[in-house]
Amino acid sequence: MKTKYKISAEEAMKIRERIKSTKNATACRRMEAVALLGEGKTPKEVAEIKQYNEKYIRYLGLLYHQQGLEVLGSDGRKGGNNAILKNESSEFLEQFKKQASEGKIPNVAEISNKLDEKTGKKRKSRSTAYSFLHRNGWRKIMPRSKHPKKASDEEIDSSKKLTTGCKN
Repeated sequence: MKTKYKISAEEAMKIRERIKSTKNATACRRMEAVALLGEGKTPKEVAEIKQYNEKYIRYLGLLYHQQGLEVLGSDGRKGGNNAILKNESSEFLEQFKKQASEGKIPNVAEISNKLDEKTGKKRKSRSTAYSFLHRNGWRKIMPRSKHPKKASDEEIDSSKKLTTGCKN
């Protein structure tokens, strides 16, 4: 299969210089694969040298051609549940702490919606909000108004009269 891009020897030299300052091993392997393409090796040869699939080598070359060296240097992860940094999360949760101090119970649905607004992502599941709250040390504490099997007040009074032996 013929490639639709050409990586020059000068570009390969720039990539080699960048490899020296890169600490991420995976990024170094990707950059070296593209540098080998620029030095005249075929994708098949590079795949054998770097122990990658030939299609992946072609993809890396195309990615470099379209988006430049920066895309090869990234680790490929884009954030996921950690979209809000630690210092931002305390500021974000401050509004719900105020609600709780006023006696209102923070609702996970509301927190999830606000989290979606802040990150710009719309999630179907509330699990991200629960994970976010757990990461920030929040836990579910909800006071129970009364025990579900509690007897009525009349039954309690009559029981007290029977056990104490007093009649009023």
